[in-house]
Amino acid sequence: MADFFNTVSPKALPAARVARFARRASLGAAAAALLVLAGCATQQAPRQPSTSNATTSLSTQTNRAWHGRFAVQYVDQNGQQRNAYGNFDWRETDSTVTLQLLNPLGQTLALVTSAPAQATLELPNRPPLTADNVSTLMQQALGFALPVEGLRYWLQPSVAPTSHARTTPDPQDPQRLAQIQQDGWTIDYVAYANAPATGVKRVNLTREEPPLQIKLVLDQ
Repeated sequence: MADFFNTVSPKALPAARVARFARRASLGAAAAALLVLAGCATQQAPRQPSTSNATTSLSTQTNRAWHGRFAVQYVDQNGQQRNAYGNFDWRETDSTVTLQLLNPLGQTLALVTSAPAQATLELPNRPPLTADNVSTLMQQALGFALPVEGLRYWLQPSVAPTSHARTTPDPQDPQRLAQIQQDGWTIDYVAYANAPATGVKRVNLTREEPPLQIKLVLDQ
């Protein structure tokens, strides 16, 4: 997945290669959705780690937006390792998050809306799916679930206030976080933006059960 972040830009790829890649990504997402609609999808709850108390330094800003690239490595319902790549747009307004996943050509793979009362998942050319939990929708339709509720805080970066967490400061800059362990996830802050930009630049998220690795690059 490391090579993806150096080569994912459509302008840097040959047109034929990008077209083939986009077709595979779109077909993979559609196939996963069909499996769910046929009743074949399952979901496992992530394990909760033993953690200590941690403080949360939340931003008072209620409107946030992040844009960048993602690479996901997961195990499907048949035990096969799968990979998904693309771009994402994250928009947060108060307690509602809208997450759009796109293939490298900019075509929408999925549109997720997470609100306190309901989560909605929209796939191309299909009726919207709704549930109480956004993770349930993504796991069933795409084969993997991004931890949307946790990411609202982890991208700041900060621990979520809903559970205990372990934090590790950056040895080169103790004012920054190097790692958070929370809700079964390990969040590693690989890089921060260089001045005058601020904030997280690259972050890796891993979970053991069910196995899932997520790499995010946030474009400033």
